[in-house]
Amino acid sequence: MDMKEVVYVVSDSVGETAEFVVKAVATQFNGGQVDIRRNSYVEDEEDIEDVIMVAKQGRSIIAYTIVVPSLKAYLDKRAQEEGIYAVDLLNPLMNAFEKKFNKEPNHRPGMMRKLDDEYFRKIEAIEFAVKYDDGRDPRGILRADIVLVGVSRTSKTPLSMYLAHKRYKVANVPIVPEVKPPDELFQVPRSKCVGLIISPDKLNEIRTERLKALGLGARANYASYERILEELDYAEKIMKRVGCPVINVSNKAIEETAGLILDILKSERSFG
Repeated sequence: MDMKEVVYVVSDSVGETAEFVVKAVATQFNGGQVDIRRNSYVEDEEDIEDVIMVAKQGRSIIAYTIVVPSLKAYLDKRAQEEGIYAVDLLNPLMNAFEKKFNKEPNHRPGMMRKLDDEYFRKIEAIEFAVKYDDGRDPRGILRADIVLVGVSRTSKTPLSMYLAHKRYKVANVPIVPEVKPPDELFQVPRSKCVGLIISPDKLNEIRTERLKALGLGARANYASYERILEELDYAEKIMKRVGCPVINVSNKAIEETAGLILDILKSERSFG
């Protein structure tokens, strides 16, 4: 009876990249017949020796992603001594980067995991922004990194999503004269809160266009100057009560406003 082929995946990090590559190749050779065994977080020569000892006893290959030069050299040497086929999955491409782009590799394990962690933090922040958009759940106000306050159509939602992509958890709270602001808003440190204001003319223009897009008449109270002035006056009183810094978003792009928000909050936290 033939011995089953084994590929030992060896990595000084998690080893997910190496395992993925091995599986992709294995599918071209009736992949179900290959036993893939992952050896993660290899840190020293003793860890490598453990793999060498089991790999030399059967029909096997070692596929590895090791970026620490001394460990790579030791694995290559021991594999050659024991007659084991060892494949470096990273070095050819790292050499290409080094020669073609004239850059030196960091030789630090776990960098891919760091990128993964940043990615998942971004996804978590985006989910947070969606969940706590437009004051849906006031509990998010106290959990947020940044709280945005303003009347309707001051770009609170787009700003929340933009900042979420930079891994900030953002909650936004709409200010409406007929609705009492949530108590949580007045419990937030001023170093986390920013008020968004806008000129009456600009807000009238934005709301009028919004009504047209919805097929509603431009005369609706939502876009009237009287209503707009009432809302802005009320919002200003709430922002003063909160004690938060304020940004005028009238003619600013989302990116510009987001940059100002981060600058302001950084300054507030430095001096707070």
